[in-house]
Amino acid sequence: MDPSPPRPIFVIGCPRSGTTLLRLMLDSHERLSCGEETHFLRDLASTVGAHWPLLETYGIPREYWLQRIRAFYTGFQTDYLERRGKQRWAEKDPTYTLVLPFIHELFPDAQYVHLVRDAYDVVASFRDRWGYRSALRVARGEWARYVGAGRDFGQRLPTQRYHELRYEALVADPEPALRFLLEFLGEPWDPAVLRFHEAPHDATERYTRFTAERRREGGDEGAVYRSRVGAGRRELDPVLRAVVRRGAGPLLRELGYRA
Repeated sequence: MDPSPPRPIFVIGCPRSGTTLLRLMLDSHERLSCGEETHFLRDLASTVGAHWPLLETYGIPREYWLQRIRAFYTGFQTDYLERRGKQRWAEKDPTYTLVLPFIHELFPDAQYVHLVRDAYDVVASFRDRWGYRSALRVARGEWARYVGAGRDFGQRLPTQRYHELRYEALVADPEPALRFLLEFLGEPWDPAVLRFHEAPHDATERYTRFTAERRREGGDEGAVYRSRVGAGRRELDPVLRAVVRRGAGPLLRELGYRA
């Protein structure tokens, strides 16, 4: 009798919260394969959700569609990890944070890693990457929407299925944060996760260049740049800071951040 396949891992969180950094760390582990975002499950959640009346006209039960989606997605991830000589797959996709009940239907035994970052720094990152309007949108409620959705879902799961990790803890001292995370995942320690910048990863050249520039700008040593922690509180203008306080203040306080 074949052993049960390892449980899937999903890395979730608000965009610009460090999920790409964590993806590269996990993907450097000798057993774990964590590729680029596919958005497959986000799009399929919409198909089986909002467009269900259309599918229903085929007279095929919902469970049939879920089985097909599960088989397709598992097959895709399994083919990818086997080509890379890995044993367990993970996917990092911030948009999955908003479709977690659907993912739970597909993979009821999955483990979730929710990366949480200070809303002020997330807003500053959006401003730097996509401009002021995007930053305003996130400050008004998108950060709270993502983080709230992830936490609400996690509170309904057993503790061995949901792990909340602070971005600030990860970049301040990566090794203990990653040791604890790998223990949660039931995976052995692999020091390669600390040397993620030396490992080959698919489609990460732009990210590597970007982080190298950030490290130079902030005077950071090593692979992880820490100088952007607290950047939002230092750099955001009074309008954006006020919008963050209104849109994210209660959840920031709940999480122990200064609102």
